Amino acid sequence: MSELINNREVDVPEQTRRQAMLKEIIKELHAGKSIEEVKARFEEAVGDVTVAEISAMEHSLMTEEGIPVSEVQRLCSVHTAIFKGSIEQIHRSSKPEEQPGHPVHTFKLENREIERLVNFRLDLHATKFQKNDSEELIFKLLEDLSLLLDLDKHYSRKENLLFPYLEKYGIYGPTKVMWGVDDNIRRMIKEAKAALSAYNGNAAEIGAQVTEIIQEVNEMIFKEENILLPMALDKLTEDEWVKIARESDEIGFCLTAPEQEWVPERAAEPEGAVLGEAEGVTPQEGFIRFETGLLSLHQLETVLNHLPVDLTFIDENDVVRYFSHGKERIFARTKAVIGRTVQNCHPPQSVHVVEKLLEDFKAGHKDAEDFWINIKDKFIYIRYFAVRDETGRYMGTLEFTQNIAPIRALEGQKRILSE
Repeated sequence: MSELINNREVDVPEQTRRQAMLKEIIKELHAGKSIEEVKARFEEAVGDVTVAEISAMEHSLMTEEGIPVSEVQRLCSVHTAIFKGSIEQIHRSSKPEEQPGHPVHTFKLENREIERLVNFRLDLHATKFQKNDSEELIFKLLEDLSLLLDLDKHYSRKENLLFPYLEKYGIYGPTKVMWGVDDNIRRMIKEAKAALSAYNGNAAEIGAQVTEIIQEVNEMIFKEENILLPMALDKLTEDEWVKIARESDEIGFCLTAPEQEWVPERAAEPEGAVLGEAEGVTPQEGFIRFETGLLSLHQLETVLNHLPVDLTFIDENDVVRYFSHGKERIFARTKAVIGRTVQNCHPPQSVHVVEKLLEDFKAGHKDAEDFWINIKDKFIYIRYFAVRDETGRYMGTLEFTQNIAPIRALEGQKRILSE
């Protein structure tokens, strides 16, 4: 059925029809049908569905069908059981940020939960509270605000994992402003909780506090999804997103969690490497015979790591295949880059430079290109070489990076051993 429900091409009437079908299925659940019974109908009639459609459907159930918030929340776990395996996001998108586990996907997933909490549950309870300030509603509001404080994890991941990378690219203003607003929202929630805990009949005042919280939280979601996250996607490399995803567990998640670990697609290892692994050959074993000598694999790797330069090699398909890892590597590399295209290892704004260089190498217009930059006390000399075989066929590109500041400082001559 998935071919019938391409969510990016579906027209409005089709969306309306599917929304109606989804609502009918959930109403059947509400009426007492079994999960298996409804799931079978869902799979037969609907197929793939997006998280956004589920959110819209739940909103419609509350506002149009009059199903209580508490009942919709109870049904959420049932929805998940039904939609598991069918949600569009499980099918891999070509855009990394749309894949489950990518930090941007997780931030947006949390935002849908936050929206559900503040716009449906908290707003509903606050409205009722101003008409009837019963102890039951005070308790419900305290419970809602305690749940909402969970967004501290959402904000903390922005501030401690995402902002440092943006600042690395010289982006300071938006992050500082947003951090200040985050703190203000945290403060307002705590103040509202304190006012409810010491309630003295000021229902209108507390109602105004909650209304302001809802407004600020919604505005922050808008800023994140329309300014912050698009800006971050434009700057950060795939490698940096991988680091953020891996470190996110330490801070935790708000109201939900990633459906799975995000593992970017990577090129398969060359066939020979797979065979070698199957035969039990490790990098510490075996020998390689060159035209000018013989080295063990262990010797070869150790020699490469002792060179006073950083080496990185990408193959003819632009896939990173190797980098040396000496003690004083200038530009950090992680093993996670192996198997990725080099384009994904550079910030989006500089990818066009990489692609132009590779295009020139592949076309034979150039065999080398040099750059040099200053970083603190280092003078970094970066060289790129097109690697070609004896017939001239392009085999890949070698990046050669060296701090030549000590070499540039040499004067005179040295003819004796150092002590």
